[in-house]
Amino acid sequence: MAVANATFAARSEAIWGQGTTTVASDSTHFKAWDRNIFTEWHSRYGGRGVLVYWHIEKGSMAIHSQLLNCTASEVAAAIEGMMRHATTMQAEGNYVDSHGQSEIGFGLTRLLGYDLLPRIKQINKVKLYRPGREDEDTYERLHGAMTRPIRWDVIANNYDQLIKYATAIRVGTASTEAILRRFTRTASHPVYQAMLEVGRAQKTIFVARYLRNRDLQREIQEGLNVVEGWNGANDVIFFGKSGELSSNRRDQQELSVLSLHLLQTALVFVNTLMIQDLLTEPEWAGVLTEEDKRALTPLFWMHVRPYGEVQLNMGHRLQLAA
Repeated sequence: MAVANATFAARSEAIWGQGTTTVASDSTHFKAWDRNIFTEWHSRYGGRGVLVYWHIEKGSMAIHSQLLNCTASEVAAAIEGMMRHATTMQAEGNYVDSHGQSEIGFGLTRLLGYDLLPRIKQINKVKLYRPGREDEDTYERLHGAMTRPIRWDVIANNYDQLIKYATAIRVGTASTEAILRRFTRTASHPVYQAMLEVGRAQKTIFVARYLRNRDLQREIQEGLNVVEGWNGANDVIFFGKSGELSSNRRDQQELSVLSLHLLQTALVFVNTLMIQDLLTEPEWAGVLTEEDKRALTPLFWMHVRPYGEVQLNMGHRLQLAA
């Protein structure tokens, strides 16, 4: 947190542009030893291990990380990171992929007051909900994608309970995972149904906005590319023991992930300062265009020596026994 805040304070707006209020989040798979009771087989990644869920802002700075089981909800992890990041950044939007969004996720994020901005796989098959019964013939060109109207009465009847659950998540008296697990066991719960209706309305608004706004599509894609770049740096830094989590203890696994988080944020902090020092030199004045500055990133590691520096003395022999 301290490194992230120091980076935000040290950034030059002339080089990096105005600070963003949106972060991208995604999971990456870390292998773990089979003897660990938390090790699970992940069907999507095709291997045993655990998940680490990252929240990365546009400038390649991680503001939150979580160690998850392979069966954990990525929707809940995305919400927890937005609520618990504890940095000075005012996060008002969250880019996610298809696994980080759902109708219940849209509902919760709406109640928590920030935008869920997903890249939805097979968006052409997403169904839209009509505002009301009187609008059945209003959207003729969307008739094939339209389904039933939103049940606003269900939302109104359970509005107080919706705010209660959202407040519990915001202040930390209940985790998002626990609330979603409780609702999953009783899917007919009226509050759960009301939250789904809020999510369906919000998802319909987002899909309509996404399909007509090319800039939003590019914005989401660029944000998720930053996370992929962050995951690429994991393999360079976290190389010991073939990149596997070797400990059988949950707290030691979390310590490894937090250490990786600290190392990469420190790398981004140092690189940010190095680039700013270089670009303040007179010969660089006016060289970079706005397009060039958009391609700048502080997440690079060509200058990092993960295995240390080895100095060979070819004029001296090692004193080894025969």
